[in-house]
Amino acid sequence: MAVKEIDLRRLVIKAFHMNEVEFGDACTMTMDGKFTVSKDMIPDLVKKYDTINKIDIQIIKPGDHDRWTNTIMDIVPISTKVLGKCGDGITHTVTGVYVMLTGVDVNGKQTHEFGSSEGNLKEKLVLGRAGTPDENDYIISFDVTFEAAMGQERKGAFQGHAACDDFIQVYRDILKKFNGNKCTERHEYHDTVRPGQKRVLIIRQVAGQGAMYDTHLFPNEPSGVEGGKSIIEMGNMPVMLTPNEYRDGIIRSMQ
Repeated sequence: MAVKEIDLRRLVIKAFHMNEVEFGDACTMTMDGKFTVSKDMIPDLVKKYDTINKIDIQIIKPGDHDRWTNTIMDIVPISTKVLGKCGDGITHTVTGVYVMLTGVDVNGKQTHEFGSSEGNLKEKLVLGRAGTPDENDYIISFDVTFEAAMGQERKGAFQGHAACDDFIQVYRDILKKFNGNKCTERHEYHDTVRPGQKRVLIIRQVAGQGAMYDTHLFPNEPSGVEGGKSIIEMGNMPVMLTPNEYRDGIIRSMQ
């Protein structure tokens, strides 16, 4: 007699595709696929974070990758919780647009640990892989210039991520209000226990070496920064995560 499976938790991800990305008077996003970027919040972000000297935001259109980039600190999807917390409930996410965080200091020192990725974006970013934009996606470049040497400090790297997270949060707040019944894609995932079957544990080693090489877990929002806990502050001890927590963006690399 077959043993009944146990469904521990359910995660539903609803995607909304953006077709047009352009500069405008405000950061807006509509359900018919129009995405507008404003630079108005940059002065407030620079004032808020004392390690940051300036921020530049650019829109990179599909195919327009033959351009200079500072070292890539992260590629961030725009996703938000509508119900539950990371790993269960409902998540809204955007397709067609990703945010690229890059960093350098005022003296031209790239923000990196063991290796930098500055240069021609066409050569430095592989498209169409897990965690990277597809060739038809727009990229919003969020380029941070740190005060001297601060791009190599843990505080500086964190503030660069935090400033970018503040920018993305504006869109998350809009995305929360989208009608989930009108999503362009819907995916449902279950964390399931199968009694009597093999137990599988996947081990992932993450950075937690100090300086500016850190990993945060358990943010308030998928792939977010706010509310996250540093693996260094947790003593670099093993942490158990569910498959759906991992899928929902509970890990944020901070280097």
